[in-house]
Amino acid sequence: MKPTLLVLAAGMGSRYGGVKQIDGVGLHNEALLDYSTYDALQSGFGKVVFIIRKDIEHDFRERIFDRIARNCDASYVFQSLDSLLTPAQVAKSSNRKKPWGTIHAILCAKDVLHEPFCVINSDDYYGREAYQIMAGHLANIGNNSVEHAMVGYVLRNTMSRSGSVARAVCTVKDGYLVSMRENTKIYYEGDKIISSLDGQDRQMTGDEWVSMNFFGFAPTALSSFETFFADFLEKDILSEKAECYLPEGSSKLVTSGEGKIKFYTTQERWFGMTYQEDRAIVKNEIAQKIAGGYYPQLLWK
Repeated sequence: MKPTLLVLAAGMGSRYGGVKQIDGVGLHNEALLDYSTYDALQSGFGKVVFIIRKDIEHDFRERIFDRIARNCDASYVFQSLDSLLTPAQVAKSSNRKKPWGTIHAILCAKDVLHEPFCVINSDDYYGREAYQIMAGHLANIGNNSVEHAMVGYVLRNTMSRSGSVARAVCTVKDGYLVSMRENTKIYYEGDKIISSLDGQDRQMTGDEWVSMNFFGFAPTALSSFETFFADFLEKDILSEKAECYLPEGSSKLVTSGEGKIKFYTTQERWFGMTYQEDRAIVKNEIAQKIAGGYYPQLLWK
């Protein structure tokens, strides 16, 4: 059975200033996630599931989903603030406006994940090599496997000159992930790369391996994520901003002994839609790839 691509597309886009998931960057108004889906299908994935918010459903269908669904097995599920929460938890978090995070998003899709799956962000460009690597791994594991995978990127290849980025810095040993630490603010200061963590600024080398939320899991990971999210709610149910991050949940999967994460690497250069200023950069990058024959001018029939 071919693996599934799971696309996280329910974010608020607060730094971007709009619904970046459906913002057109291709010659025919394709969004960045159109190209991600295309790369995945070209690399051996069998279907795609999008996680979206209910309030963008109409625009999402009109701008993106309907054309993708004409070309492959595609579906979507909703992530909402009350998804998977008990009535008591909903009442406690009544002031919450921000989504609960990427672990919560994945759990919103758990009922449709019946085979190994790859998780990506909708607003990041990963490069086709990453999909080829992940499709190869996932095609060779079963649903009961506890050997998961991720593709790591070189930090300097994932930076933006438009503002700070959040990256999880990875510790790796013998080809497997040991742990990850989320750095929510990494930015350029001149030509230096600085990370603000725990109230201190540290200069990074730029050669660190980081997570770009490109993970592959067997369905066994979902039970670990359910426990991780339950613990998160126990601690942060009253917080209006705390999020349950996939890198931290994946790190806990490893440190708890519930699974292993094979660490693959790529030298691909990331680009993405974090800030409004990034849109022109992304459009130019996509245009160059089309001009070079990497993508067809018309992506979908």
